[in-house]
Amino acid sequence: MSAFILMLLLIPVSQSAARQSAESEKTLDLNMYWELQSAGNTQISPDGSLIVYTRGWIDQITDSRKSEIWIMNSDGTRKRFLAEGSNPSWSPDGTRIAFTAEGEPGGSQIYVRWMDSEGATSQITRLTHSPSNIRWSPDSRYLSFNKRVETKPSLTISMPSRPDGASWTASPKVVERPVYRRDRQGYIDDSYTHIFVVSADGGAVRQLTDGNWNHSSSEWTADSRSLVFSTLRVEDAELQWRHSEIYSVSVDDGTIRQLTDRYGPDSNPLPSPDGRHIAYLGDDWHTDTYRNRKIHLMNTDGSNPRIIAPDFDRSPRNMTWAPDSRGLYFTANSEGNRNIYYVSVNGDVSQITEGVQQINLHSISNLGDLGITSTSFHEPGDIYVLTTGRNRTMTRLTYMNRDLMKDVKLGEVEEIWYKSTDDLDIQGWVVKPPDFDPSQTYPMMLVIHGGPHGMYGVNFNYSWQEHAANGYLVLYTNPRGSAGYGSSFGNEIDNAYPSKDYDDLMAGVDELVGKGWVDTDRMYVYGCSGGGVLTAWVVGHTDRFAAASSNCPVINWLSFVGTTDGISWYRNFENLPWEDPSEHLRRSPLMYVGNVTTPTMLMTGENDLRTPMPQTEEFYAALQVLGVPTAMVRFQDEWHGTSSKPSNFIRTQLYLRAWFEKWGEN
Repeated sequence: MSAFILMLLLIPVSQSAARQSAESEKTLDLNMYWELQSAGNTQISPDGSLIVYTRGWIDQITDSRKSEIWIMNSDGTRKRFLAEGSNPSWSPDGTRIAFTAEGEPGGSQIYVRWMDSEGATSQITRLTHSPSNIRWSPDSRYLSFNKRVETKPSLTISMPSRPDGASWTASPKVVERPVYRRDRQGYIDDSYTHIFVVSADGGAVRQLTDGNWNHSSSEWTADSRSLVFSTLRVEDAELQWRHSEIYSVSVDDGTIRQLTDRYGPDSNPLPSPDGRHIAYLGDDWHTDTYRNRKIHLMNTDGSNPRIIAPDFDRSPRNMTWAPDSRGLYFTANSEGNRNIYYVSVNGDVSQITEGVQQINLHSISNLGDLGITSTSFHEPGDIYVLTTGRNRTMTRLTYMNRDLMKDVKLGEVEEIWYKSTDDLDIQGWVVKPPDFDPSQTYPMMLVIHGGPHGMYGVNFNYSWQEHAANGYLVLYTNPRGSAGYGSSFGNEIDNAYPSKDYDDLMAGVDELVGKGWVDTDRMYVYGCSGGGVLTAWVVGHTDRFAAASSNCPVINWLSFVGTTDGISWYRNFENLPWEDPSEHLRRSPLMYVGNVTTPTMLMTGENDLRTPMPQTEEFYAALQVLGVPTAMVRFQDEWHGTSSKPSNFIRTQLYLRAWFEKWGEN
């Protein structure tokens, strides 16, 4: 469950004075946020000589985030603009790139640009629903993609004729599916996601899959004759919890074959370049709340499935075959970091990169060079190339925000480990004000992540650094249930969330208070989604915080499980609520609202379908009845979270501090 982002006059003079330790120093402020750029999608050409990548920037006029495609030599020289758009990828023969951009008749469309001196660009698709998950065929002749396909309800009626000039109410929406809406998409009950192909030269778009099922992104087999994907093509598939299979579809005639046959989730299939194997992620069916999935390997016809590296207890991401097909590169979160690993087809795992960083793996050249992005505490994120030969090197190629961050003094980040209940070791970090003096005390914000199986880590975080620049200590931790510490640690909250993760959070506060840096009269707590749940739980179990902000929370599990954007939440309890509602009630923050004395604000997007607005309203109403100081901030044009719009990120920052400062001074 997940991030945050002029109302600068709301910042009291006393706090703005704490921004700088001296007249000459420059610290992070919210005006600088508008200029922040992001680097992404590092696509290295097959011969390793060129890199295309995306530069993200904020358009203040439209209050939106934009994307441009740039190109440079693989040594970082000759950076230049290429096209407006996103999601670039090289054709395997290195002659073209495909990308998405706005086009006719509307929305996002697929374009292909020739990478010769002429640089001709063609719009390849003219779709009514935007494409996603674009993949080149190995022979560079075709592109595959996903697109929604509309269906008609089985329940229909025939209305009488409408008189000339009559204005009747629009027809109702007929819903018949178990999963009929998704956050950031809205109602999806009238469509399913299917796989399509189109010639890279343009032409008719051809649908390969059929039926009332959602199909995942697809990957080409080495012979360019088939695509592999995951779904569950059985009756009532949407009612099957944690169960999916891997299939192949013939590009020639649309024949679909099921390749796996196991009760459990199998997904992310990736054929090897030599055409012999398909790697995928999977697990046997289970009821654990969290379990890291294992890398599997099977022959391309589905035979001989087996687990490789069964003892690797982290969750693989961004799997990419080595060009020689002897193994795969992937990334994995571990103790706040994300580094690159390599696993051979025999199951031997080695760690390729080490360090305090979070890496995203985007592409690989025919020479085995990896196109990546990396971020760390004081680095917002840039483009790197990692050579994987005998002389392994990781070379930085961009400095996107060097001019913006020049002479800016950021807060130092200190890692902490501490003991909690059950003798668990818990990891956390504290961001210090740029002018930090250990002999002084500072107001503190405890920030709680969502998921609940998320992982806070060592990446650059504008929100926390900007709070620190305003004189706050920012404490963030990974309580039990967090990813990045193994399946057992993640499963500690199985049918027990929220519960002992509260103990982990409070032990972290105790650890920081014990250092003598915290003004204990000005301690605050906030979080969004799963963090909003735990914030509401915190104020129902302690009065040690001066103020709190429970953002996009779940307050009442009984009312939540049937109104969120998927029915699988019913499965996160030992019993269904009509069989025994006691667990749903016991784990609901609403049941402890009678204990709340902490002034508590709530901030939620008006369009939120993940933790719908009525959850916020339930807690707000209860707090009002009890006379607890509260405020409800309803963000406009927001789904789940409060920061998809740049201006709303800034509002989030300011409302948090305005609320905390209002009650911290009492």
